[in-house]
Amino acid sequence: MNTKKKTRPAGIASTRPEDQRLSIGSSFAYGFQHVLTMYGGIIAPPLIIGAAAGMSAQDIGLLIAACLFVGGLATILQTVGIPFFGSQLPLVQGVSFAGVSTMVAIVNGGGGIQAVFGAVIVASLIGLAITPLFAKIIKFFPPVVTGTVITTIGLTLMPVAANWAMGGNAKADNYGSVANIGLAAATTAVVLLLSKVGNAAISRLSILLAMIIGTVIAAVTGMADFSKVGQGDIVAFPTPFAFGVPTFEIASIISMLIVILVTLTETSADIIAVGEIVDTKVDSKRIGNGLRADMLSSAISPVFNSFTQSAFAQNVGLVAITGVKSRFVVSAGGLILVVLGLLPILGRVVAAVPTPVLGGAGVVLFGTVAASGIRTLAKVEYRNNMNLIVVAASIGFGMIPIAAPKFYDQFPSWFSTIFHSGISSAAVMAILLNVLFNHFKKGNSDNQSVFVAGTNRVVTEADLACLAEGDRFENGKLIDCDGNEVPIKTSAEHQGAEH
Repeated sequence: MNTKKKTRPAGIASTRPEDQRLSIGSSFAYGFQHVLTMYGGIIAPPLIIGAAAGMSAQDIGLLIAACLFVGGLATILQTVGIPFFGSQLPLVQGVSFAGVSTMVAIVNGGGGIQAVFGAVIVASLIGLAITPLFAKIIKFFPPVVTGTVITTIGLTLMPVAANWAMGGNAKADNYGSVANIGLAAATTAVVLLLSKVGNAAISRLSILLAMIIGTVIAAVTGMADFSKVGQGDIVAFPTPFAFGVPTFEIASIISMLIVILVTLTETSADIIAVGEIVDTKVDSKRIGNGLRADMLSSAISPVFNSFTQSAFAQNVGLVAITGVKSRFVVSAGGLILVVLGLLPILGRVVAAVPTPVLGGAGVVLFGTVAASGIRTLAKVEYRNNMNLIVVAASIGFGMIPIAAPKFYDQFPSWFSTIFHSGISSAAVMAILLNVLFNHFKKGNSDNQSVFVAGTNRVVTEADLACLAEGDRFENGKLIDCDGNEVPIKTSAEHQGAEH
C-alpha cells in the first residue's frame, strides 16, 4: 500500500511550541495551578495598600477582587494577543510588588488611594508612549540597577511584615503580644516545613497553604473574626472608580514613573526568559508587543480599582518545572482569575485572614523578593569597576526612609513624596551612579577606590611559577601535589635565609 507523506502547504509556518492546544480539562487544570502559584503574590499588594489607606475589610475585599479581575484580563491580553498588544507567550499578569512601597508612600503622604490611581494611569500612559524607545534606554537598567532595586523592594517591605506579625493596629491592646507574634511564627514555621518536606507542588504552594493552616489555628484559638465575610454582594462586577475619581499629583506621578521603568525592565526579562524556556523565537517586535500589553493593562486597571500590571516571575519558573508550554493554558488561568474577581466574597474571606498570619507568611514572601534581587546582583561583574559602590550607596540610600521615616519631613512635599519611598530612593541613586561610573567613564582609573581593590584578587606570575600541578591550599596550609606541607615563610624570614 502506497502512502504519501503529508507536507505542509507553502507559506504556512510551523507550529510554535506555545501554540499547542490541550484538552479543555487539562487546560483549566494546569491553568488553575498557575493561579494557585501566583495567588499569594497577587493578593498581597491590595492587602498592604488597602491597610495603609485605612480601608475597611469590606473595601479591601473589593480591592482584592478588582486586582484578580484585572489580572485575569491582562493575562488573557498578554497570552492571546491582538495586533500590537500581547507577546502571545505563557505569561501570567498581576499586580507587581515593584510599586507597593511607592504606593504606600503616596498614601501616607496624604494623597490617598485616589492619588495612587491617578499616578498609575499617567505613569502607565507615559510607559506606553516610550515603549518603542525602551530598547534604547534599557541599557541604563543593567543587573546592577535592577538587582539593587529588587533587593530594596524586599527590604522595604519587611517593616510591613513585622507590623502585621505584631497585629497590624498599633493602637490595639494586643499589639505586639506574644499570642500575635506566636501565631506569625507558627505560620512562618509551616511555610518552612512545607518547603522542606512537601513534594514539588506543595513546596510551590507553601505560602498559600501556610496562610490557610495559620488561619485555622487562629480560628481554633479565637483569634480570627469572619463575621463580616457575609456582608456585601457575593457576585458583583467591579464598579468603575468605586473609591472616587483619581487625583493627579506631579510628585506621585514622577515616583510612579520610576516604578514603571522598573516594571518594563522586569517584564522584558520575563519575556526573554520564558521564550528561552519554551524554545521559541523572541524578537524586539514581540518584546514590544508584550510591553505594550503591560502598559495598556496598567493604564486601564485603576478604572476598575486595581494597580500596575506586570508578568509574574514565579509562573515563568512554573512553566520550566512542568514543561507545559501552551499559552492557552495560561489563558485558561486568566479566565479563572476573571471569575474569581467577580466574587467579592472571596476577597472578604482573604481580608478576614488575621494579620499575624499575613505577617508570618510575609516574612518569607518579602524575603523571597529580596533574595531574588540578591540573585540578580550575584551575576554582576565587580572586578575593576565601581559596581560594588553603586550597589552599596543605592541600597544605603534606599534604607534611609525605612530606618528613619521622618528623615525627609522638612523637605518640600514633592521631594519627600519621591524619596520617602525606599524603592524610589534606591532606583534614583542606582540609575544616576550607574550612568556616572559605567557610561561616563572619562576620568575613571583602574581600581578607583578601596571598595574595588578589595574585590579584585591578584596573583603574580612569580607566585604561579612556584606552584606545581596538583598543589592546593587547605585549612591555612599549602599542600604540594604529593600531599606534603610546604613551609610558608614571611618576607623577612625568606630574606634572612638568603643571607
